[in-house]
Amino acid sequence: MSLGQELAPHLPFLRRYARALTGSQNHGDAFVRATLEAIVAAPESFPREVEPRLGLYKTFHAIWSTANIEEGGDAGGSLGNPEAIAQARLSRITPLSRQALLLTALEGFSASDAGYLIGAQASEVDNLVQEALAEIERQTLADVLIIEDEPIIAMDIETIVRDLGHNVTGVAVTRDEAVAQARAHPPGLVLADIQLADDSSGIDAVRDILAEFSVPVIFITAFPERLLTGTRPEPTFLITKPFQRATVKAAIAQALFFDAATVPAG
Repeated sequence: MSLGQELAPHLPFLRRYARALTGSQNHGDAFVRATLEAIVAAPESFPREVEPRLGLYKTFHAIWSTANIEEGGDAGGSLGNPEAIAQARLSRITPLSRQALLLTALEGFSASDAGYLIGAQASEVDNLVQEALAEIERQTLADVLIIEDEPIIAMDIETIVRDLGHNVTGVAVTRDEAVAQARAHPPGLVLADIQLADDSSGIDAVRDILAEFSVPVIFITAFPERLLTGTRPEPTFLITKPFQRATVKAAIAQALFFDAATVPAG
């Protein structure tokens, strides 16, 4: 099997990670393209001492750290773009701690594997994750709209959101319900399933909402690879079903991290 064939199944999930890390589909996908270009240019440099997925993410992190996007934004710029918003938060949470949290909670790497990727010991990764979680506890709270047609899953998500201290403005099960609830109570964050009760689409519901409001969105789906092709407008934040509490927590924190309305004062 060629290296390309070995890496192909892991590319959608690298896109998910890159998008969550940068807060942007375009920027995240650009880093993934740069990673692939680096591998094609020097395949002999690809880490072969580890499994392909680890080697892929390791190469990505080499590109990421070299680009230094975290500190490269315009600190004096408007908070209307993700880089400037991230810059406003850097004094409150370090890039490394966010990487550790996303790698373990969102991507499912062990502390040891995450340590390999970011150049830290497993114990350091655990400390970094705790640092990120502590920052989440101080994060500005948001009004959250949940779009989910399965009652048990909806209740589970609502419990997680409320336990994080956020307010749930409503739970919608159809596209029309979601739009109506957003109009009645404009949300600061939307958590949306893809397939809804009346065979309508959560993607269409979100598209309708975004036509009227600027709000971060997290999609929840059992088939994330279908929305991570990098070939069309796709979600920046994506949670895979079945999900873990820590995954939802990390995704919410990262989505709000890049939202201007939730930049803490001071």
